[in-house]
Amino acid sequence: MFWLIPEPANIAWFIVFHLFMGGAGTFFLCRVIGCSLPASFLAGLIFAAAPEIATLINAGHVQKIATISFAPWAFYLLERGLRSKRAVVWFMACAVTLAFQFFSMHWQIAYYTCLALGVYGVARSVMIVLDQNQERGRATVKMLALNLTLLFFFLSTVAISLMPLASWSTESTRGGGAGSSASGMQVEEAMSWSMPPEELVTFVVPGFFGLSREEGAGNAESVGSYYWGRMFFTQTSDYMGLLPWLLLPLALIFKRDRFTWLALAGIAVGLLFSFGKYTPFYWILFEHFPGINHFRVPKMMMIIPLLGLAFLAARGLDCLLDEELRSTKAFRRYLWWVAGLAGAVALLYLSQIAARDFWLRLFGEQIYQPTRYEQGPQLVARRWNNLVRETGLAVILVLIHWLALRFLPRPGRRALFIVIPLVLLYLIDISRINSQFILLQPAPRRDFAAKTEIMRQLTPMSKEYRVAPLTEEDPMRYVSQKIPVLYTSNPVQLRRWQELLEQFSITSAVPDMLNVRYLVMPAEQYLQEKGLLGERYAVVYRSSDGKQLLLENRTVLPKAWLVPSVVVEPNSDKLRGLLNHPQFAPARFGMVEAPPPIPVRIYDGSPSQTPGSVTVTRYESDNVVIETRVSAPALLVTGDKYFKGWRSFVDGTEVENVPVNHVLRGVYLMPGSHRVEFRFDPLPFKIGKYLTLGSFAVFAGMLLREWLLRRRRIERWAVSQLVETVKSADSR
Repeated sequence: MFWLIPEPANIAWFIVFHLFMGGAGTFFLCRVIGCSLPASFLAGLIFAAAPEIATLINAGHVQKIATISFAPWAFYLLERGLRSKRAVVWFMACAVTLAFQFFSMHWQIAYYTCLALGVYGVARSVMIVLDQNQERGRATVKMLALNLTLLFFFLSTVAISLMPLASWSTESTRGGGAGSSASGMQVEEAMSWSMPPEELVTFVVPGFFGLSREEGAGNAESVGSYYWGRMFFTQTSDYMGLLPWLLLPLALIFKRDRFTWLALAGIAVGLLFSFGKYTPFYWILFEHFPGINHFRVPKMMMIIPLLGLAFLAARGLDCLLDEELRSTKAFRRYLWWVAGLAGAVALLYLSQIAARDFWLRLFGEQIYQPTRYEQGPQLVARRWNNLVRETGLAVILVLIHWLALRFLPRPGRRALFIVIPLVLLYLIDISRINSQFILLQPAPRRDFAAKTEIMRQLTPMSKEYRVAPLTEEDPMRYVSQKIPVLYTSNPVQLRRWQELLEQFSITSAVPDMLNVRYLVMPAEQYLQEKGLLGERYAVVYRSSDGKQLLLENRTVLPKAWLVPSVVVEPNSDKLRGLLNHPQFAPARFGMVEAPPPIPVRIYDGSPSQTPGSVTVTRYESDNVVIETRVSAPALLVTGDKYFKGWRSFVDGTEVENVPVNHVLRGVYLMPGSHRVEFRFDPLPFKIGKYLTLGSFAVFAGMLLREWLLRRRRIERWAVSQLVETVKSADSR
């Protein structure tokens, strides 16, 4: 799709395709459980178009939408397997679907889907076993075998991605560290974007706490206030539409079976999970359940309540299409309940008008708190007026829904006269919110292909050095021009690297050891910091408009160098603190975390000669070759990140990598001439690759086998039909 359709239209069609796939998966899930065609269509529409997912487009979460689209299909394939006599192939298809969801690169959504699917699978398996009065033991063994097949086949299929990720995550910012849980993120960060419980009101009054299309600006004129709830900010909406919530009680009244209770449990537990730090439930999971503490934004679990709500809405619509149910007292009581909801929202609206001071005191400092994108003397008035206006609009919408439900035509041959008005009403309702986030506008122009003056000056630079852009430009612009940079913005980093970036100072020796040869700096900033930079950073180019300067670091170290001595500091916090010390000299000594295995001198402050020479003969992203001549036991240091996925070879013999200066990679060398090679060849990837390829081969074999068996069954059926035809002809 990205090759066939030009940008940015290909991204739009990519989103549309995956929203359609998510809706289609929900449709088939509802069909296999027994919902009618129109009800299943409504469920698919809810899952694909509800602002809970659709507004992710505004936030740019394209891969998140793609990952979400696999979730309904996983549930559908699992349910088909539980109902089929040939269950193994369906369970394997479910595993492959989960693997492709994982390959969509939003691992948190994939993990949450696996959690929900696991709970659903166990619950359904228990139900199937309990239904067997005579052969429960056999059913138990069968269900256990099928679920283990699903688990292990998923793990083997996804191994090419999961195994390297599991290995890498232990060294990442989400793999533990000071102030974090035992093996996860910093607690404060992990609990960020927990859904405040009071925001349940936004399921009925979506703009109660304001709406923010962008973090910094850009709201549509019809939005009265930016989001001012307790989350840091939000660029999406939790709204799912009024109709699904109003149809949900019908399923609870008239279709109280195991699927209704499972869906209701999915909604309740998903919401409880999304509340995050505001409930003990999530804290217990965070502390004790594997994997939870590796992610932030607990409210991403809202995809499961949305799927459960879509299913219950489908069952509710089936109730509306049942003429017999529409004639019961229970249905009339249901209409009174909807009218009561309209009355409750109306009372809320009236209380806001009559008791403004009470509500302002109730919200406390929250409603008075300015943000970086909304402040000023009219702040509270804007927020309050928007709150009241949105509540009043919600009253009108609930009344319209009540009238629609109350005066719908009777079922029968005119079922479409029930379905079409409700679908149109739902689309109008959610479009009111989606339109605030998905605005037609010119595509943003960030011409990464265009070189700036500074970039043209940097193009001839050796790729063994780095550039540190200190301007507001996206460092990826330099990367697109094949100019190595010090850093790019990523939500997850190697923990050692992130810790260094947090204390990075251009006046320390750290830029030297990281091969930072050039700084791109605004001219105004240079004038302010010129005294601190001294003669170490010399201006080598000034842009034609005079706004940007290119500074060269005259003390930068080469890509690899030898140090004659080391400082042993096992405490990583103390070691990091020494990096910005004025006496830190990375060219004279290296700081290591364990005693050296060879007799390298311990640094004592006395001067020493360079113990040899170093020549980099090959420098590639996954392979570095260095020729050395060493006159005394020394430590070879490279200006590249330390990571255990790298393997080191000295004269063809594998040796241990050593973390040097907290973030760099090094090896110890004895006197003599040596050929040192670094290869990025992580074992988890190699094992995972063969497991994944083997799993795909097994699955392809299973599909071929099923196709052959199906073909044989069709041939037998055709033969039997022919025999029956001949017999009937002979009898005549």
